[in-house]
Amino acid sequence: MSHLDVLMQYRSPYEAFAKAAARRPDAPFLIAPASAELSYARDGFRISYGDMLKQVEALKAEFSAAGYGCGARVALLLDNRPEFFVHWLALNALGVSIAPINPDLRPDELTYQLRKSKADLLIAAYERMALARQADLGPTRLIEPGAAIPACQSVVSGQNDASGNECALLFTSGSTALPKGCVLSNRYFTGVADWYVNQGGTAAVKSEGEINLTPLPMFHMNALGASAVGMMAIGGAVVPLDRFSATRWWACVADSEATIVHCLGVIPAILLQLPVSEAERRHKARFAFAPAVDVRHRATFEERYGLPIVDAWAMTETGGAAATTTAQEPSGFPSRCIGRPAQSMDYRLVNEEGEDVKTGEPGELLVRAKGDDPKAGFFTAYLDDPQSTAEAWAGGWFHTGDYVSAGADGLLTFFDRKKSIVRRSGENIAVLEVESALHKLPEVEATAVTPVQDDIRGEEVFAFVVKADPAAKADAALAEAIVQGAAASLAYHKVPAYIAFVDALPLSSTKKIARGEVKTLANNALRDQAVFDFRALKAQLRKAPAGKA
Repeated sequence: MSHLDVLMQYRSPYEAFAKAAARRPDAPFLIAPASAELSYARDGFRISYGDMLKQVEALKAEFSAAGYGCGARVALLLDNRPEFFVHWLALNALGVSIAPINPDLRPDELTYQLRKSKADLLIAAYERMALARQADLGPTRLIEPGAAIPACQSVVSGQNDASGNECALLFTSGSTALPKGCVLSNRYFTGVADWYVNQGGTAAVKSEGEINLTPLPMFHMNALGASAVGMMAIGGAVVPLDRFSATRWWACVADSEATIVHCLGVIPAILLQLPVSEAERRHKARFAFAPAVDVRHRATFEERYGLPIVDAWAMTETGGAAATTTAQEPSGFPSRCIGRPAQSMDYRLVNEEGEDVKTGEPGELLVRAKGDDPKAGFFTAYLDDPQSTAEAWAGGWFHTGDYVSAGADGLLTFFDRKKSIVRRSGENIAVLEVESALHKLPEVEATAVTPVQDDIRGEEVFAFVVKADPAAKADAALAEAIVQGAAASLAYHKVPAYIAFVDALPLSSTKKIARGEVKTLANNALRDQAVFDFRALKAQLRKAPAGKA
């Protein structure tokens, strides 16, 4: 039986997990080696499917008794800990949707996500309670894992894990100032797993014994859909690291006996800076699933570590229904190549007038599912935003906002983004959200934010600032005050890494910010070193407690 045949039997992540537990209860489900040095599990852990199932069923019974079911949402501030998986699977079995929370959010950002999601309950790890209590929880109740579960406040239609049920609400930055909530069904997640385990070629997976190591957070579809549900579908194990650590990486990969590793484009660049070590060749991994690796690093990485890289493209909105992969391509595929489209995916490349572009020319990528239902396997909708949902699906095609070209050989190559997005270390940052935060500062009269290239992070946040006080000195002290002010309301990764002062912002004929010109000017300023560089300060902000800059 093929992986595809197996996956089509599953209605939900819970069912995929439960069937794997029934087949091989002693097989490992979650693994963390001691070398990961997890703050909450210094000795690491190894949890079997059977033991995890017992925890899931016990918690499922508690949530069921408290009245939770289809129509309720529960926010989880549990990082990548085993408790996250216990709660997710128990809730998924009843039809309850989860809203995984980024622990790097600031209190105002957490408040927004709780209000937007209408979360009935927020379950936070002990170390995250301080952040949770600084947010305005509104009607959302706050508890720690293991606490008594309060009665459900939401209107519930039943308790089941049907394929059409909402499985998770993931927040993704779009072209608006605040993140949108993507409603994702059980079918969406089994579809992501379906695509992932069927890539074949370099990314071919086995029916037993796979161990998937990921440092990516469970509030991303990559970790939640591909790594987690993908492994549940075939009975494999997940090594859910809480964060990427370069110094511990190869020891973790080797000690966990990972057969697959996940990382983003920035991670290979960081790893290549490490001195040679014994652990880097002790690993058993067969491939690295690492979208957007710079071609300058790919060949060196593959040769040094004996680990081929698989590139891919997808969006939170598209899931596995419209995704691409280089898994079937020979090594040495071209720079920015994202491979070939999934068999289930139909696509067009169009110009600004909506006309199909010629072969080799870049155009906006429009996608849909083949067959009678063009939205099959895609996100269900943007939560409470029918206008944005309709705009995204204008003309019966999902408009990705990404510019891509197609070669005569059928390979797709990523060109650029239409949306105003900074893609930093795998995080999508809406420039309008950063601009909104900067505009609230007393030092700022006007601002324009743009992405700039970064050798380590892929892209960084660059901000042009027009001073509120023309007489104020445009020096490093003023620039740092602006960055620190932004850090009070933005997660560290969204804070500007570069500040440049200007007398006026470039505007279009309609008096809108000329985004293309802003990007060009930013690159020129970097080249001329006419900027204040706060990348080191951002690293410090990452370590600061929530709410403190």
